[in-house]
Amino acid sequence: MGLPGRGVVDRFRIYRDFLHLRKQKGLQPQEYEDFDFDKLDKDFRNQFLGVNEQRYYLDLLNPLKYYIISRNKFLAHQVMESAGIRQARLFCFYQPEGDAHIEGSLTARRLEDVLRLLKKQEVRQCVVKTTESSHGDNVWVIADVEYKDKDAVLIRFDGEKMLLSNLLGTEQLLFESIVRQTSQFSEFNATSVNTVRFMTTLFPDGSARVVAAFIKIGRAGKCVDNAGDGGNVDVCINVENGITQFATKYDGLHRMKEIEVHPDTNSQLVGVAINHWDEIKNDVIRFQQAFPYCKAAGWDIAITDEGPVVIEVNDFWDRIGQLFIRHGWREEMRDCFLAWRAMGRKYTIGRGENELPRSFLEKIVKR
Repeated sequence: MGLPGRGVVDRFRIYRDFLHLRKQKGLQPQEYEDFDFDKLDKDFRNQFLGVNEQRYYLDLLNPLKYYIISRNKFLAHQVMESAGIRQARLFCFYQPEGDAHIEGSLTARRLEDVLRLLKKQEVRQCVVKTTESSHGDNVWVIADVEYKDKDAVLIRFDGEKMLLSNLLGTEQLLFESIVRQTSQFSEFNATSVNTVRFMTTLFPDGSARVVAAFIKIGRAGKCVDNAGDGGNVDVCINVENGITQFATKYDGLHRMKEIEVHPDTNSQLVGVAINHWDEIKNDVIRFQQAFPYCKAAGWDIAITDEGPVVIEVNDFWDRIGQLFIRHGWREEMRDCFLAWRAMGRKYTIGRGENELPRSFLEKIVKR
C-alpha cells in the first residue's frame, strides 16, 4: 500500500487504521488505497462491503454451478425469456462452434446463415456484442445495414463501416434489437442508453428487495454508459421515492467529482423524479423473483416506454457503486446471506479467488 507524500506519523496512523479494518472486515490493501478509507465517514466505513466478504456471501447466494447463466449473455437471454423477463429482441446468435444450423432456430455458425436470419427479419438496426464481455467492451451499435449478395455492410452509429464477414470470427456474438429509452432518460445524454444499476436480493420466502439504484450515464458522443469506455456520470436514485441525488462525474477512483448537471449536456441530474418509479421498481422486484439462480444480483436495466428492459444481469460486481450512492450495502447482502444459510443452504465449490480462510471470514460475518 503506497502512501506517497505522507509524513511518518500520518503513514503510521493509516497503517494502523488499515490493520484494524483488515481484522474487522477483511479489507484489502488496494481497497483501502483505492477508496481513500482514511477520508471516509464512520457509517460508510462500517457498511462498506469489500471484495473478500462479498465473495464469501456470493459463493452461497450465487453458486458456481449457476454463475455461467449470468456470465454468458446468450444463456441469460434464454433463461430470462422463459421467465417472462422483458429484454431486447434476439435476432441471431452466432455460434462458430458446432456443425449445422438447426432449421427454425436463431442460432447460426456460418456467414450465410447469419445473413439469412437478418434478412428474414428485415434487420436494419441492431446491437452486436460478444456473449461474455463487460464494461462496455466489444459492443457495436449498428445504425444501418446494407445487404449485399454474400455479405453485408454494417454502418455504426459513428458512421464507421465494417463488413459482417470481418466481424464474424471465433467469438460468439449476439445480434439484438436497439433499446429505445424514454425521453426523460434520453435528456440525460442522447447518444447512450443510460441504464439503471439495480442491486437486488431474493429471500427464502420468495420476497425480493431493491437494495440500491443508480443511473449510469454516458458522455456525449459515446454509445455506452459504462465507465470502462473512458469515464461516465453516475447518479444515485433514492429507492423509496425515486428522486435522484448525489451525481458523480467518474474518471477513475481518484478522479471523481460531485456535480449537479451533466458535464456535456448540462442536463439536470440532482432532484429529478424518475417517472413511474413505483411501477419500475415493482417490475425489477418481479425480475429478481423470476431469476433465483442469482439471489443477489446487479441488474443493468434500460427504462423504456414499455417499462424496464434488462440489458444484462451480473452475479458478481465491483464495489464502486457504494461510492455513488454514498452508502455501503454490506448489511443488506449479509441479511440475505444469513437468511439462506439458516435454511440449510450449503456452499458449493468457491470461485477459488478469496485470499482469506473461511474461518476468518466467518468471524467477520458475526460482527
